[in-house]
Amino acid sequence: MIADVHPHDPGLPLEPLPGHSSRGRLERILRRGEFAVTAELNPPDSADPKEVYERAAIFDGWVDGINAVDASGANCHMSSVAICGLLTRMGYAPIMQIACRDKNRIAIQGDILGASAMGVQNILCLTGDGVQSGDQPGAKPVFDLDSTSLLETIKIMRDEAKFLSGRKLTTPPAVFLGAAINPFVPPFDFRPLHFAKKIRAGAQFVQSQYCYDVPLFREFMKRVRDMGLHEQCYILVGVGPLASAKTAKWMRSNVPGVHIPDAVIKRIEGAADQKEEGKRLCIDIINEVKEIEGVQGVHVMAYRQEEYVAEMVHESGVLKGRKPWMREARRDEQQVVDRLEGLLNRDAISPESMNAKAVHAE
Repeated sequence: MIADVHPHDPGLPLEPLPGHSSRGRLERILRRGEFAVTAELNPPDSADPKEVYERAAIFDGWVDGINAVDASGANCHMSSVAICGLLTRMGYAPIMQIACRDKNRIAIQGDILGASAMGVQNILCLTGDGVQSGDQPGAKPVFDLDSTSLLETIKIMRDEAKFLSGRKLTTPPAVFLGAAINPFVPPFDFRPLHFAKKIRAGAQFVQSQYCYDVPLFREFMKRVRDMGLHEQCYILVGVGPLASAKTAKWMRSNVPGVHIPDAVIKRIEGAADQKEEGKRLCIDIINEVKEIEGVQGVHVMAYRQEEYVAEMVHESGVLKGRKPWMREARRDEQQVVDRLEGLLNRDAISPESMNAKAVHAE
């Protein structure tokens, strides 16, 4: 089996494989039929790349892809394309989210080429929340495209090597295309049809909204199987721990598209340690959905609880002993560290430094 990391540099794309759209790990793992785990990186309100790396390191060895969100909730953070550029150079497998709220088709097509040039292999297409959801409601929304037309746009760029204008691309973006689905909001009968529309537009994998109602999701998946959609697209179920019953109630009332049944809130309310119970609930849901035919992975959204991702993935056993990629210091990086330490140690015992110490002692 070909390794899921470039032999010379983890930041470089993998060797191309027949039938694959991208040269990334996530697509390979899903096409092999392995259960995939992705997670969401909480973007920093900062220009310091160290904050991105520290947040990504929490997922080392536990996830197959890391979502870089694009101003989720219409709140500004470090951009998704910048986060992806930082993660890719270190060998991580980012999933770049693109929301249509803030940019027109000209800017978006440019970002797609730039992201692909930096090694981004996965793109998740979103319409995006309205500006009224965020902390700058006076911003002017764009919505030149929506999630479906964005999928179509990138598919044209990738498969036909051209812009929407028809102008040719010399090198098209080789990317694995994803979209979001929400089986948990009415009209429920329409949800599989909307999913099918995204597949026709180019979606190769989907990540769902938070799943807290497994029976409702089972009904959705039954329709999906009846339509054969699970054979056309990889389905990753959105899961996440609830910090408290109060948090659950707030999410249900304030986060668009989130459905949390009363029984879930009662379970957490009745626990002596609500945060621990919220984590246990998430593990239970993972264990239930992983057994549903057609589910190929989970997408863990643990906002401000990222430290629990490894524990939840481990306790659920979804990886079945498989160890996802984790960052290790490269030999050339270690050589630089050793060289710097050597220089510092040499300076510490040089005659000049000894004289300086003597003067200081006087």
